[in-house]
Amino acid sequence: MMTDQAKRISQELRPYVDHSEAEDLDRIATRLQRTDPDPPSAAFRAELKARLMELEGRQVGTYWRPRRLRLAIASYVGSGLGLLGVAALLA
Repeated sequence: MMTDQAKRISQELRPYVDHSEAEDLDRIATRLQRTDPDPPSAAFRAELKARLMELEGRQVGTYWRPRRLRLAIASYVGSGLGLLGVAALLA
């Protein structure tokens, strides 16, 4: 027996897919609603991320950084302090 949600899924898809394909999707939706799968473990997610990044040609843990990171940080801190000083003078 199909649930209301599964019936709605097939009814929404029927104009676009075959009747047999909509029924297959109903069966899959029903099975997914009945089961409550556990989320993947952290080890699996880490391994998957490493494989995907390897396929992409990047190494794990290497991310983009500005060339002059310390200069960027110092300029942000300096501009923030300057704005605080202006706000203190106007208040």
